[in-house]
Amino acid sequence: MNEIIKNIMTRQTIREYTSEQVPMELLNVVLDAAIRAPSGRNTQPCHLRVLRNKEMLDEMNTDFKNIVGWDTPAYTGWDVRPVYHNAPTFIFIFAKDKSDMAAGLMAENIALAAKSLGLGSCMVGSLGALFDNEEGSKKWKKILEIPEDWCFLLGMTLGYPNETPPMKEREYGHIKIIGE
Repeated sequence: MNEIIKNIMTRQTIREYTSEQVPMELLNVVLDAAIRAPSGRNTQPCHLRVLRNKEMLDEMNTDFKNIVGWDTPAYTGWDVRPVYHNAPTFIFIFAKDKSDMAAGLMAENIALAAKSLGLGSCMVGSLGALFDNEEGSKKWKKILEIPEDWCFLLGMTLGYPNETPPMKEREYGHIKIIGE
């Protein structure tokens, strides 16, 4: 099995990270992998923003919790595991069109590049609640220097894993080959 296939087969979502910041040289490799994701007619519609400041990440988490509620079941342990999972780096993916599927391709490139570099990642779609809120969206798009009419598509944590979760079963019954 080659390294690419091995990374695909062994990549897992990481929700616990060490506090060690991702070195810029590794972050640049991950971001370069992200922008090389395919897009229709090579339009490259997605824009990335990277947040690497703990105080700002905590502020983002507080704003998110103020919108979704402090007792939201998925985030009841928000002080231990905030929406950004205590990752030292958070990547935001935006595009002009909310239905743009290039974000998923970028996210997969980020996840696989991270895995190949010994980093962990987690896709965070729930943060969309922050950007669906008029006040939250205005504040954070200004901070992230994103035009107000652009849409948040997906967020991703990035950092050194502080856990080794068990591999989850996959649903092979979702695959059907037709025409054999």
